[in-house]
Amino acid sequence: MSIESQLRDKLRKIEALFAGAGTAGERLAAEAALARVRARLAEIGRQDSPVEIQFSMPDQWSRHLFLALCRRYGLQPYRRHRQRRNTVMVRAPKGFIDQVLWPEFTDLARTLQAYLHEVTLRIIREEVHADASEAPEVSAVLPTN
Repeated sequence: MSIESQLRDKLRKIEALFAGAGTAGERLAAEAALARVRARLAEIGRQDSPVEIQFSMPDQWSRHLFLALCRRYGLQPYRRHRQRRNTVMVRAPKGFIDQVLWPEFTDLARTLQAYLHEVTLRIIREEVHADASEAPEVSAVLPTN
């Protein structure tokens, strides 16, 4: 199994977890799981009025992932005039954001970051130099020639 297919499998498992799926077999019913999450959003929306929340994404990959998750659940992310590109605004029930959207995003973002880190190091090792380790820490200033 390739690294990419492993990542995709892991992302599906995380999605299934937050949609209420407990076994690998339930992953096959991804559409039903998504419907359950949307129903949960609607239920929370009836109990909890939507609030506007501002998120600040640390990088473009996280921002793209967060925007996609919002759109998957029928939310409309936006940013106000003159806000930075890393800012994302969302109007949604706070309970849904706290219980579903943000926990799912953080798990998926962590998985995506690990994958991107691994791919980046592999490409550097294969195409630039085999030693892609961090620079060693030295205790004294090295002499100049």
